[in-house]
Amino acid sequence: MDLSPNKQPNFDNTEIAFRQKSNTELKKAYWLFKMIGSNFLTKVGPAITNFFLNIGLPIQGAIKVTIFQQFCGGETIAECDKAIEQLHKGGVGTILDYSVEGEEEEQVFDETCAEIIRTIMRADGDPKIPITVFKITGIGRFALLQKLDAKEALNASEKVEYEKVKQRCEKICQTAFDKGVPIMIDAEETWIQDTIDELALAMMRKFNRERIIVYNTYQMYRHDKLADMKADHLIAKADGFILGVKMVRGAYMEKERKRAAEMGYPSPIQPDKAASDHDYNESLRYCVDHIEDIAIVAGTHNEDSSRLLTYLLEEKNITHNHPHVYFAQLLGMSDNLSFNLADSNYNVAKYVPYGPIKAVMPYLFRRAQENTSVAGQTGRELGLIERELKRRKL
Repeated sequence: MDLSPNKQPNFDNTEIAFRQKSNTELKKAYWLFKMIGSNFLTKVGPAITNFFLNIGLPIQGAIKVTIFQQFCGGETIAECDKAIEQLHKGGVGTILDYSVEGEEEEQVFDETCAEIIRTIMRADGDPKIPITVFKITGIGRFALLQKLDAKEALNASEKVEYEKVKQRCEKICQTAFDKGVPIMIDAEETWIQDTIDELALAMMRKFNRERIIVYNTYQMYRHDKLADMKADHLIAKADGFILGVKMVRGAYMEKERKRAAEMGYPSPIQPDKAASDHDYNESLRYCVDHIEDIAIVAGTHNEDSSRLLTYLLEEKNITHNHPHVYFAQLLGMSDNLSFNLADSNYNVAKYVPYGPIKAVMPYLFRRAQENTSVAGQTGRELGLIERELKRRKL
């Protein structure tokens, strides 16, 4: 690996991008992205697969060696070891992401909380796992968060329930603080996000005074989030804590627009992609300008934004591996960004989702749909794989 401080990444270098993949793995990825490129698969696939799983047909094995293997680390933390090692060989860290979602029972929330804490314990003292992550809906009921966001009064039992959500959140962040392992709180739907933001800010206020531990997530496909991030920075500055910013474009666009149209309120989503790109890039500039009191994880598969961040760091003479700057992508996607950035000595980590196959299926289908809905993503992945297959004369 070339660690020269001024080396700039070449995102077209497929040799570095796919260095960790064997010929067999590369061919399998090629056919998988070919399948994902079929709209039939992404539209009809979820219903067919869920039906098969629910009636007990033995298709889990087929899922595990195809789409699951491409985008997930395994069903348990231990099963993720292979992915962790493979990423580490290319200089890329792992973000263990327990991807079970949409649950309702208190017992499941307690179990999920315990599992998230296990990811922190696994990361403790292991530089291969530099950051961890969780979702508030993993530890609390969606409808309860929705009621809080709508500023509706909670009844006595709901107040007790919300106290438990806060306790779980604090327990996770306290463990992260005790072990010195940073943790990101993921963004979710707008109609529960205010409550998530309040929790995240409270955790940052408590745990981010000495060093970066807690990050909140800002979705820049929302037209109000650049202003929110700047406002949160002023709060952090006045109160003496580091603002943790995980910057993404966003993951719920179609759902957000549909709900806004059905319920007759203005859409929270930007008018077009150019506006999202503008705010995302503007947020990068702002964070780099305030790098001492903002820590950023740039969660993006966008080459232009990734390149911009490298230029901004050069411009300000900030070292490539500054502890307040991370790039992040999803396992199985955009290897040309992750491994080429790592090869140029930037801090990079991949989200490595894991969990029981049936429970992780909603996540997997979102990834497949994301690949087809983001303009050119599947074609870009395929083109890079094809180029590497050709380079290897396969």
